[in-house]
Amino acid sequence: STREESATKLTPETTVNIEPIASGNNKKKSHSYGVAKDGKANEISINAQNYFDTNKFKAFCLDTKNDKKVMYLTFDCGYENGNTAAILDALKKHKAPATFFVVGHYLNTASDMVTRMSEEGHVVANHTYHHPDMSAISEKKKFQDELQSVEEEYEKLTGKKMVKYYRPPQGKYSLSNLQMAKELGYKTFFWSLAYVDWNENAQPATEEALEKLTSRIHSGAVLLLHNTSSTNAAMLDDLLTEYKKFGYEIKPLSHLVKSYTVKKKG
Repeated sequence: STREESATKLTPETTVNIEPIASGNNKKKSHSYGVAKDGKANEISINAQNYFDTNKFKAFCLDTKNDKKVMYLTFDCGYENGNTAAILDALKKHKAPATFFVVGHYLNTASDMVTRMSEEGHVVANHTYHHPDMSAISEKKKFQDELQSVEEEYEKLTGKKMVKYYRPPQGKYSLSNLQMAKELGYKTFFWSLAYVDWNENAQPATEEALEKLTSRIHSGAVLLLHNTSSTNAAMLDDLLTEYKKFGYEIKPLSHLVKSYTVKKKG
């Protein structure tokens, strides 16, 4: 795997082993997406989405159903370090919808940010309560507890039901995880575009980040960013301006889900 493929760590100590999707329900996997170019998703992302779709897992990493320039913004929130407000400001300025995947710790320590996300029309979604390796969990009750605890905290805080969107920490999963999530009414979300923004102590230059994220944008992209990145806070306004110049429209994840919903006749 390349350094770019490891863009999903919440902490620098965590390693992500990339392997292709294969059979075996409890086999541990890590989502792989590849580097996109020329406005097109990497084949790895395309193959992953086709696999999810073919097997009716209700899992998503890319919108392959739209031929228009649409993209989706998602943020993983493990903790608050003062960068989320600027991210929300940029989203508000551009009227751009986003989904924030939050862990239990974030709900308990950054309730003001969660409330603001919700009030400003963004989706607050599930990144599990304790941020474990979900691929190591094969018991449905344990799996459910990780998700349900986040739902309960969110409802307690906002008075709203949490939408049943879930992202496995570090993109680690098993096929039985996807099946359990589906049975519990969840849709599982991965991504097709990311960069190494997770290390708070080694943030890339804004120019470097902009170059990577603009050169790799592609139709149907699900962009993963981290709320802890000072680079993201500094450059998101410029990034969204660039995407708009390229003709991209930012849609909520519900639009992506709808793309894969088969319309019944009659």
